[in-house]
Amino acid sequence: MPDTADVKRRLLAAEPATPDALAPFGWMLATRPDIPGRPLNFYTGELRAPTQFVSDDQTELTVVRLERRPLRLTYLERHFKHTQTFVPLGDKPWLLAMAPPFEGELPPLESIRAFRFDGRSGFCMRLGTWHEFPFAVEDGTDLVVILRKETYKDLQNVVGDEAYGADLDKKNLLRRTGIAFEIDA
Repeated sequence: MPDTADVKRRLLAAEPATPDALAPFGWMLATRPDIPGRPLNFYTGELRAPTQFVSDDQTELTVVRLERRPLRLTYLERHFKHTQTFVPLGDKPWLLAMAPPFEGELPPLESIRAFRFDGRSGFCMRLGTWHEFPFAVEDGTDLVVILRKETYKDLQNVVGDEAYGADLDKKNLLRRTGIAFEIDA
């Protein structure tokens, strides 16, 4: 870990999560008029699911209760085999920091952005999107997290302070860059 005197700080302004702003990272899940819908076959109503969910193996839906923690990015991770998805329960806002998919050891640091979700919108990430686990704005924020079962196993494959596996590449951003990225919510 870099000496605290050597750590540089970089502030990320939390941008509103909109379909256009999120396009490089994935697809917003919401019932909003700016997200195009399709007619439902056999039923009245509209289908609003503009996402391309991918998983090539056993997939789990879990409910995670988030508590507030410092708005600092310590890790960035990416998934190779599924499009991890977050769906809020309870209308509480939440934050997500991401960088677009990138093949290198870490994404370009200038590509890291933070987004504020209003609690009524979910998000499905593109394969390989770099991200830190979501941040709660309020304690007791519940999110449905959709991911492959294999990812849990990969999170146990810790080397030093990072985790690796067939579906996961989790890097310690602070140690590798000496930069403390913080979100200005």
